[in-house]
Amino acid sequence: MLDKTAPTPPATAVALSKSQVFLRRLGSFIALWAVVLTALFSSNRSVSDYVFLLAMVLLAGLGLLEFYGLAAKRGLGCFKYWGVTGGVLLMVGTFLNLTGLLGTSGAPARVNDFEASFLIVFVLGLCLCQLFSRRHPAGLLTIALTLLGLMYVAWLLNFVQKINFFFYPGTAGCYYLLFFIVITKFSDTGAYAVGSLIGRHKLCPRISPAKTWEGFVGAIAISTLASLLLAHFLGQKLPGMNWVHALILGVVLGMGAVVGDLIESLFKREAGAKDSGSFFPGIGGILDLLDSLLFNAPIMYLYLRHVLSER
Repeated sequence: MLDKTAPTPPATAVALSKSQVFLRRLGSFIALWAVVLTALFSSNRSVSDYVFLLAMVLLAGLGLLEFYGLAAKRGLGCFKYWGVTGGVLLMVGTFLNLTGLLGTSGAPARVNDFEASFLIVFVLGLCLCQLFSRRHPAGLLTIALTLLGLMYVAWLLNFVQKINFFFYPGTAGCYYLLFFIVITKFSDTGAYAVGSLIGRHKLCPRISPAKTWEGFVGAIAISTLASLLLAHFLGQKLPGMNWVHALILGVVLGMGAVVGDLIESLFKREAGAKDSGSFFPGIGGILDLLDSLLFNAPIMYLYLRHVLSER
């Protein structure tokens, strides 16, 4: 006989169907692109600039909270609020420099000087925090982890600002940023689609068992195609661009997007987490959205500055 007094096992979460996952991703995708396009191409430049700044501040702050949250799941200490405050101030300070609101020229060298000075102050502040802290006995680990969060999330994200305002007050930087985002995200899409359809050979099973070499090839192929098409249709809106640069950027950013995804997967696996958060339905957290962009942003900026322009 069945024991009717036995406790009922807890209900498990119902797995979402592929169509439900797709609809959630589609909703997040539409909302995100509405914000991106408003931030880049609003007819009112002030609205465009400050919507962009707000988006950068939110992404940096929430991304840092997720990063330090992953560290907490691993039982590692850090100065979370110092790190988040530093990330937000870095975004705002760079914005003020790039747009000339501090009376500076906004030239790349000037902005780089600001970043270097800011990082010096941040590290010295970290040392003072550890000096007076009683909660974190492992000083080296705490300081290193807090600094890693700032560098990985806020500092890398800051290159997105540098791309956007590279030709400020002109709009060429906005088009280059759109170009960069589309190529990177098409790489993600290509990797997911091709890997899901024909993926058989594991790319890096130790870190991300779902990723395959077929998906890696698909990422490069789709990102390169997107790069060539954008370079063709945007034409003169991308100063210095031609099909050779488009081909190079398509391949390099396609590969970089996969590597960036793997790096974030490494952090999540270390923390025992499937997603960095649940901010975007169907996508995950802020870091799940930004992983490939964070790795590719400095690559795009350096190529823009040292190859495509003479600034």
